[in-house]
Amino acid sequence: MRAAARVIIAVLGPLAGGLCLWLSAVALTSSAQAALSPSAFRVGALCSTPAPGYSGCLGLRLVAKRPRSLRGARAFVRASHSASPAAERIEFKEPWPGSLSPQNVLTAYSLSGVPAPATRQTLALVDAFDDPTIEHDLQVFDEQFVLPACTTTNGCFTKVKMRGGASHTLPPVEPGWAQEIATDVEVAHGLCPSCQILLVEAHSNSNGDLEAAEREAEQLGADEISNSWGGPEQGVSTAEDDAGSFNHPRTVITAAAGDSGYLDWGLEASAERGFADYPASSPHVVAVGGTRLRLTAGGAWLQETVWNGDGAGGGGCSTVLSAPAWQQSVADWSAVGCATHRAVADVSADADPYTGVAVYDSTSILEEGVERLGWVTIGGTSVASPIVAATFALAGGAGTDAEGKPVDYPAQTLYEHLAASPASLHDVVSGSNGACGQEFNGATGESGCSIAEEDASCSATLICLAGTGYDGPTGVGTPNGIVAFTPPGAAGKTPGEGEHGTEGTSEGSSKEGGSSGGGESPAGGTGTAGTGSAGAGAVGNPPAAINAPVPGPLSNAGSSANAPILSALALLRSATAALHRSRPKVSQVAFAFTLNVAARVRVTLAKRISAHGRRIRWQTLPDTLTIAGARGRDRARLSARGRLAPGRYRLTLKPAHGAARTLTFQIG
Repeated sequence: MRAAARVIIAVLGPLAGGLCLWLSAVALTSSAQAALSPSAFRVGALCSTPAPGYSGCLGLRLVAKRPRSLRGARAFVRASHSASPAAERIEFKEPWPGSLSPQNVLTAYSLSGVPAPATRQTLALVDAFDDPTIEHDLQVFDEQFVLPACTTTNGCFTKVKMRGGASHTLPPVEPGWAQEIATDVEVAHGLCPSCQILLVEAHSNSNGDLEAAEREAEQLGADEISNSWGGPEQGVSTAEDDAGSFNHPRTVITAAAGDSGYLDWGLEASAERGFADYPASSPHVVAVGGTRLRLTAGGAWLQETVWNGDGAGGGGCSTVLSAPAWQQSVADWSAVGCATHRAVADVSADADPYTGVAVYDSTSILEEGVERLGWVTIGGTSVASPIVAATFALAGGAGTDAEGKPVDYPAQTLYEHLAASPASLHDVVSGSNGACGQEFNGATGESGCSIAEEDASCSATLICLAGTGYDGPTGVGTPNGIVAFTPPGAAGKTPGEGEHGTEGTSEGSSKEGGSSGGGESPAGGTGTAGTGSAGAGAVGNPPAAINAPVPGPLSNAGSSANAPILSALALLRSATAALHRSRPKVSQVAFAFTLNVAARVRVTLAKRISAHGRRIRWQTLPDTLTIAGARGRDRARLSARGRLAPGRYRLTLKPAHGAARTLTFQIG
């Protein structure tokens, strides 16, 4: 990381020919840059520089130098007898103006409205230490951005310790890593609300513990695993990498490329410079670099450049690991400068803290004698890694090729699309992550060096210089829809919506209001069609967007425009509360969902049972009833008499001629 003591002059969202971000604190015009006060922010690393044999998290946060002036800030002065080391506590009750919402990111990368995959994906986040408030924080995040609830109760969220067993004590709490966990989980759920989110916590940030947690995630059936951490590639051998924790064919494993530039030139310790980060340098993973994202006034993608300012996207040539054949096959490989060695990165996404994402974390962090918690703006390649993992999840995971064979290493898919369908990626052609000896630009937060000065550190080769096609800092580019993340030959197939649920009979169901009627919201808020995400675009956008009519999801090539797609299935808040009680009534199972077209929907309820103490199966409950689902947002409740015994239940909704969606919940 760059020296934490470096005070930077901040700006949120520089403009290039139009508005980049919505900033309620600044009057915006189409002809002028809009910047916050040059003394308003600095950038701080979430985690301290790791010792040898340990990895650091790769998140950076904006630190307000005048925090009480921010919208939504609430300050509390400590009593003189307080045991807290902080004299003051500041809680940020609202997202900071200028930070990106999930819908901003989805829109920018042409992911908004993409239907959930036919097979529900399990997206895992591997991190160190414990975040004791993560489920509460995710609930706050979901309510803010009107996302479907993701809880342990409804089966969407699971947190486990490395090696899994209940006999292990929870890892200790480290505030920086807790904020990293909040970032990873909230970005992943915000971009893929249909995914099951699996958080695997290592007992420490030692490489041994983190790699054990990686294996745990794979053993628990993760389809995608995101790693927002790393360290200099020192002491790694090809044999160890091949036999290690990151070589899991058919699983998408993303790894952040780093926040300290080409070969970690920005690190304080000179002994750690000169290396690409590992595990990003492993040829078995998808290495994710960092960009600075600019948006139009309407929130669409405008431009991306290599992130280099206070912090820079990592990358470089591996010193020992070989480039896979698909990487060496790119048309400009000879100009990259790595010979036969692995080049980092493979793909990229937004990582600049000044175009960072809104994150909620209630674990307090002590900075400059002030205890801070609540909303914060986060950047770093720790944001880019879950963005890419979630994009793969929306595309259905690693997938199968044109011959129906599973894809062992999904990074290959990206390179094949670079050659066959380059328009499926945003090609980043400007900037460099090379070394800069000058202070970053205090007016924009960008590098203070010319491109020529930065490129000198890699002799002007593409390993640290953006160019058309493949380059080191940004790989093949950034997402432009899901096509580049779907194996060629499978790209024309229509991703289904939700899981393939088990048909059968269940408790009856009765309608309780149409999509435009009153009634309560689902737990966590209503979702939109497609991915189920919603909200008011960039933080600071007019709130009316939250209550706008919900459109149907966008159709993919080859799908029928009239095919019913059910999405955003969620329990209502009244149901969530009722199901926490002992033996609730069946009629208290109330839920909401979204349909792109009016359709008849079969509702079933099943209970998980254990046969002979070993075999687990779902037993469908009796009394089927089909409801007439309205287009848009609709809600209903089970109507059968009786009560539900403690246990785990699965609610399934299947529209006629459409794919089923399910959710699970716990009673007792």
